[in-house]
Amino acid sequence: MELMTDHGFRRTIKYLRALFIISLIGFTLMMLLFIGVLSYAKILGAPPLVVPQSTLYYADDGSIIGESNSGQKRYWLPLEEISPAFVDAIISIEDKNFYNHHGFDIKRIGGAVLADIKAMAMVQGASTISQQYSRNLYLDHGKTWKRKLNEAFYTIRLEMNYSKDEILEGYLNTIYFGNGAYGVQAASQYYFGKNASDLTLAEASLLAGVPKGPGVYSPLVSMENAKKRQQLILNSMVNHQLIDKKKAEAAAAAPIKLVGKHQHTKTGIAPYFQDAVRQQLKSVLNVDEGTIELGGLKIYTTLNLKQQEIAEKTIEKLISDESEIQAGLVAMNPKNGHVKAMVGGRNYQESPFNRAVQAVRQPGSTIKPLVYYAALEHGFTPSTTMKSELTTFRFENNQPEYTPHNFNNLYAEKEITMAQALAVSDNVFAVKTHLFLGEDALSETAKRFGIHSPIERVPSAALGTSGVRMIEMANAYSIFANGGKQVEPVLIEKVVDRDGHILFSKEKPSNQAIKPELAYVMTHMMTGMFDKKLNGYTGVTGSTISNKMTRQYAGKSGTTESDSWMVGYSPQLVSAVWTGYDKGKPLELTVEKSYAKNIWINFMEEALADKPVKKFKAPKGVVGVSVDPENGLLATKDCPVKRKTYFAAGTEPTEYCTDHIAEHEGKKQKNGKQPKPAEGKDDPWYKRIWGS
Repeated sequence: MELMTDHGFRRTIKYLRALFIISLIGFTLMMLLFIGVLSYAKILGAPPLVVPQSTLYYADDGSIIGESNSGQKRYWLPLEEISPAFVDAIISIEDKNFYNHHGFDIKRIGGAVLADIKAMAMVQGASTISQQYSRNLYLDHGKTWKRKLNEAFYTIRLEMNYSKDEILEGYLNTIYFGNGAYGVQAASQYYFGKNASDLTLAEASLLAGVPKGPGVYSPLVSMENAKKRQQLILNSMVNHQLIDKKKAEAAAAAPIKLVGKHQHTKTGIAPYFQDAVRQQLKSVLNVDEGTIELGGLKIYTTLNLKQQEIAEKTIEKLISDESEIQAGLVAMNPKNGHVKAMVGGRNYQESPFNRAVQAVRQPGSTIKPLVYYAALEHGFTPSTTMKSELTTFRFENNQPEYTPHNFNNLYAEKEITMAQALAVSDNVFAVKTHLFLGEDALSETAKRFGIHSPIERVPSAALGTSGVRMIEMANAYSIFANGGKQVEPVLIEKVVDRDGHILFSKEKPSNQAIKPELAYVMTHMMTGMFDKKLNGYTGVTGSTISNKMTRQYAGKSGTTESDSWMVGYSPQLVSAVWTGYDKGKPLELTVEKSYAKNIWINFMEEALADKPVKKFKAPKGVVGVSVDPENGLLATKDCPVKRKTYFAAGTEPTEYCTDHIAEHEGKKQKNGKQPKPAEGKDDPWYKRIWGS
C-alpha cells in the first residue's frame, strides 16, 4: 500500500514538472511573441494619422464660401481648443483610466471576455480610447476576432509613437456623431451652431453621449434617450471628481437650444470661381484630387463676396430670362491681380462650363489698346494722324488682299488722330498701325500683357480676330490700370494644411512690364471712349453709358459678329464682360450688342459705390497739353473744341492749330508769333469733375 502511494506521488510530481516545463515554455513563447510584436511595431514606426477632412474655401474677408462635398463634415481642432468640459465628459464615460494605461484596460478586457464566453459571441466591448481611435483610423467596425487583433496591433503602434494628448486629440476629431458629422467640431456646429471651444457643461455632456449610438442617443432623434445618457455621464463625472453634484444638477436642468444643420452649406457661392480655384490647385500648385477633397486644407481665396453678388445680380437683371445669350464677367484688383468676382455663365447647374477662364473668343476692338501701346513704343503719339478711308491692303508673296470695314461703313475720309481713332473705334486706322509696326508686334506685345492665347500674325489681328480668354483681357488691362506693373490673375492667396503649415503663399508682383509714362498715356486715351469731345465722323463708342458714370473710367468696347465685349477700369478695379452665344450664333438685335456695356457700367458703379473717387495719377515723364481733338495740334482760343491730352515728355505737339482762326481775326499776326494757347475755361468735362 505504501509502495503504491509512493508511486502515485512520483507520477504526480512528474506531471507537475512536465506541466511547469510546458507552462514555462509557453510563457517564454508568449513573451517572445510579445517582444516580437513590440519589436515589429517599433520597426514599423508611427502609423500615419491620415484622417479624411473637409477642405474649406474662404473669401477675402475670412468667411467660408464652400467646402469639399463628400457627404462628410470633418474639421480638425487642436486639443487645447476643445471645451475642457467635453474632454472630461468623454474620458469619464468612455475610458476613465485613459491616462493610466498603455492602450489596454486589463480589468475591462477581463470582464468583456467573461461576458463574451457566457454568450458564446462578441457581445460586449472593452475598447479604450486608443483602441477606438485605431479602429476609426484603419479598420471597420465589425465584431470579429481578426479585427480585434488588428485593432490591438494598431493600438500598440499608436501608444508607442504618440503621446496621450495626441491620441486623445485624434480620437475627438474622428468619432462619429451622426448626420455626416465626424469629430467634435463638426458635431458642435451641427447640433448647437457653435465651435467646440464654446460648449457649456450641459451641451458637452449631452454631446458626449451621442457616439454611443447616434441613431439612439442623438437629441434630434430622441431627447428622452439623450437626457438619460447625459445624466449617466454627469454622474460619472461626479464620481470621478471632475465636477461637483451641484454643477451636475444645474447642467442636467439647463435648457439646450438645438440647431440641427451644418454651418458650411454655402457651396452655391461663386460656383464658377470655386471650380477655377480647384483647377488652379491641381494645375498650378500640383495638389492631387484626393488632397483637395479630403485633405483638410484651408484655401484662402481672393473673392469679394459683395462684388460677386453684384456681378451675378447685374447679369441676371439686365439679360432677359427668355434670352439664350450667355455672359461672363471677371473683376480684378489691378494692383495685385486678385480676382474679386467671376461669373462663368448665367446658370451653373445648367452649364458649368466656365466662360470666364475656359472659353476662347474673339476680343474684337478690345485688342486695339495693345496695338496702340506698341505704336507708342515705336514713336506714335495720341496726335499721330492717318487717313480714315475704305482701304484695300495688298501684299507680296501671294498673300490675299485685305479690306477692313468700319462699323456701318462710315469713314472720316480725312486724317484723324490716334486718340480719336481709338475713341470711335476706327478699324482702318488700327490695321494701318498694325501693319506699319509689323505683324509680329501685336503678338509679342500681347505676351508682355499676360495674354498666353496665341495671336495670329495676320492683318485682321488688329481687329481682334484671334481668340483670347476673358481673364486674359482683364489681366492685360490691369497692367494699364496699375501703371505698367506686371500682374497675373490670382485666385488663391494662401493654402494651409490640416496642421496649420502654409503650403503656398502668393508673392506680391514687383516687376515693371511696360513703361509707366506710356501706360498712363494709353489710359488717358482710353478715357476718350466716354468723351464726346472726340466725336468725329461717328460718335465715341461709350456715349450710351457715359451718363451713368460718377467717376473717371478708361476702357474699350469690342464687337464681332458673335461676341460683344466691354473691358475697362478705374484705379481700384478692372472688369471684363463678354456676352454672346456659345455656338457662335450671330448677334443680330441691337439690345444683344448693348448687354456687355450696360453690365459693365452697372457693375462698376455699384461695386465702387462705397469706394473713394480716385483719378488716374500721371507719373513722371508725362506732359499734359490742350489740343484740338480733330487734328491733334495745340489748341488756341479759336478752336471750338479743346481737350487736354497727355504725352510722353518730349513727344507732345509743338505746332498750334490754325484751322479755326475767325475771319474777323484771321489776318496773320504781323509779328509772326503763333496764336496763344487756350485758357482753362474750356477744359474737358472730366477735368471739371475730377481734375486734370
